[in-house]
Amino acid sequence: MKKQLLSGLVAAAVLGTMALPVSAQNIAIVNGKAIPKERAELIKQQFARTGRPMPPEADAQIKDRLILQEVFAQEAQKRGLDASSDFKLSMEMARQGILANELVLDFQKNNPVTDAEIKAENDTYVAANSGKEYKASHILIEKEADAKAAIAAINKGAKFEEIAKKQSKDPGSGANGGAMDWATPSSYVSEFTEAMIKLEKGKMTQTPVKSQFGYHIIRLDDVRQAELPKLEDVKPQVAQQLQQQKLAKFQEDLRAKAKVE
Repeated sequence: MKKQLLSGLVAAAVLGTMALPVSAQNIAIVNGKAIPKERAELIKQQFARTGRPMPPEADAQIKDRLILQEVFAQEAQKRGLDASSDFKLSMEMARQGILANELVLDFQKNNPVTDAEIKAENDTYVAANSGKEYKASHILIEKEADAKAAIAAINKGAKFEEIAKKQSKDPGSGANGGAMDWATPSSYVSEFTEAMIKLEKGKMTQTPVKSQFGYHIIRLDDVRQAELPKLEDVKPQVAQQLQQQKLAKFQEDLRAKAKVE
C-alpha cells in the first residue's frame, strides 16, 4: 500500500516539476540526463502533507521510481509520443490538476482553523444536543385497529417483546423485541417524540401514535442526561469539518466570481 501511494506521488510530482533546474546534486543520470535531487525532495514534501510517517525504504523507492520514469519518458520522446494531441491534452489537464491542488494547500495554509473556532463549533453542537436522551421500545403496525388490539393484548398480560417480534413492521427494532438505542428526542419523527416524552418510565402509550410510517405503540424504558464527548476527544474531527466548510465556501466564492459563458 505504501509503495502504491509513493508511486502515485511520484507520478504527480514528475508532471509538476518539468521546469526544475538541474542541480549539482543528482540522484541519478540516465542516458546523460540528470535527475535532480529536488524532485525527490518535492515528493517527500508532498508525502509529508498527508500526515503519514515516511517509511524507511522511501528513499530507495523514490529513486527507483524516478529512474524508471525517466527511462520511460526518454523512450516515449524517441517515439514522438510527446507530440500527440492526446499527450498535450493530458499534460494540460495534469497541469490544471496540480495547480488546483496547490491552490487548496495554499488556502489551507493561510486560513487555518483556530482553537477558538473549534470551541465555538463544539459549543454550538453541545447546546443543540444537550439535555435528555431516551431509550424507548416500539411496535410499528400498519393498521390502527391492529395496533389497538395489540395494546389491549399487552394490557391483558401479553409480552410487549413477543408482539413486537411477531407484528412490528420495523425490521430493526422488531427483531429486538421493539428495543431501540439511546437517542435524543430530535432523532424521532415529531409525533413519536411528542408521545414518548409524555410517558413515565416503564409506561406505554394506550392509544396508537400515527406517523408517516404507520401506527406506533411506544414504551419508555429509561431516561438519562445526554452523554457528549469531551472537546479534546473530538477536536481533530471538528477541525477537519471546519476546514472542509472553509474550503467549500472558498470554492463557492471563486465559482460565483467566474464568468462562464
